Amino acid sequence: MGSVWPVTAVVLEFVIKLGFVAAILLRRRPKSASTLAWIVVILAVPLVGICAYLLVGEVKLGRRRSVRHLQITRRIDAAGRRRSAPPPGTKAEVPADYRHIATLAEAVGDNEPRGGNRLNLVSDTDLFIQSLVEDIDKAKDHCHLLFYIFLDDHSGRRAGEALMRAAKRGVACRVLVDAVGSKQFLESPLREQMEKAGVRVVEAMPVNFVRMLFARIDVRNHRKMAVIDGAVGYVGSHNVADAEFAIKPKYAPWVDAAVRVDGPAVRDLQRLFLADWYLDTDESLEEVLQIEPSVVEQGMTGQVMGTGPNAYNEAMRQLALATFHVAREELILTTPYFVPDEATVTALCAAARRGVETRLVVPGRNDSPIVAAASRSHYETLLEAGVTIHEFQDGLLHAKTMTIDRKLALITTSNLDRRSFELNFEVSMLVYDSDFASQMRFLQTAYVGRSRAVDGEAWARRGWPRRLVQNAAGTLGPLL
Repeated sequence: MGSVWPVTAVVLEFVIKLGFVAAILLRRRPKSASTLAWIVVILAVPLVGICAYLLVGEVKLGRRRSVRHLQITRRIDAAGRRRSAPPPGTKAEVPADYRHIATLAEAVGDNEPRGGNRLNLVSDTDLFIQSLVEDIDKAKDHCHLLFYIFLDDHSGRRAGEALMRAAKRGVACRVLVDAVGSKQFLESPLREQMEKAGVRVVEAMPVNFVRMLFARIDVRNHRKMAVIDGAVGYVGSHNVADAEFAIKPKYAPWVDAAVRVDGPAVRDLQRLFLADWYLDTDESLEEVLQIEPSVVEQGMTGQVMGTGPNAYNEAMRQLALATFHVAREELILTTPYFVPDEATVTALCAAARRGVETRLVVPGRNDSPIVAAASRSHYETLLEAGVTIHEFQDGLLHAKTMTIDRKLALITTSNLDRRSFELNFEVSMLVYDSDFASQMRFLQTAYVGRSRAVDGEAWARRGWPRRLVQNAAGTLGPLL
């Protein structure tokens, strides 16, 4: 009788593993790379693999939250359309070569390109905080801030004090921060002081045991943006934190880039904020969409695109691929976390092989060792194709930017990895303007000047232990 139990246990384990493999294969919109990776993990280490799959295997926002977010988005969009015809001067000027890029971005984000914007690139953390504080101090109606990370440090206190001053003037101040990214701030004295002064502080996508049962707790609101009086906006990679980044000082300074927006595109940033605020507060603020931002004469054309697991989550990946294919002379990318899928690597290699000067700038030291290893597993393929890889040496390059032929620019909160492409709520801005693209390219080349170029021949000769670790991490890339 005793000999039956081992056999039963083996059969039961086999059935359970087979059931999970079948569940993985039956997923909606399966991706071959992640499907194969999950199957390998579950078969190799069943207990760990099954637990991991249950926690983070599916891109689940939670059914109730997904349905509610869709309803909120539709309501906000409908409110946004209840207005007069667009004011003169907002006609978008999109070059013919990039119209299909704009069409794709509009199909996903439901925001068409907007003309008449003044766009200022901000690459220094202190200047970013100073500019934000100055705009908050000028606010007369509302201040809306949405950030993945808000710290109780010098920068956080400067922003917090400005918001408190605004609240005392009667300005409605609303701050939405991610529950995980801003955990320390949410438990800090600064948050308490801000709320006592009349600033609304809300945690986005709170984490708890009940939510963990029905949704992935690592699906986060990774957006970083602000809207002041419906007239001025900010979007980019800056968090509300010092460049010294107190929670990870070992990798400081963190080097970021953002854009200050003055013009019609601000309204599209407002729509994103309102939808996210509504989701976590049940408070509708549709009336502020009736505010018409000023139009800058002969201003630039910009297009805001929000992405996330509640929408068509192939959007950012497909936008990236489309821009790679449209490049004719030059393609420059900066990203802190580079864990691409096969299609992204293929598109970058194809660009380099057809004669496009293709440059990738990443941190030399990354705060995630496994991501750094997975990133480097792709170096050899890229280098052989002619892609130039630069590893930034002066801190952690956190700016997420792209320029194409000095004519098209992208500034985003999204990294070149699966987490940004499929899991997190992100926001991006495309700019169809050669002057702005040239400014961003100048910033990118400054990053290159502070980087070390990876030598292809030396890289090919690296030792087998490094190759083994990197390629093993690369195999897990679809799960990172």
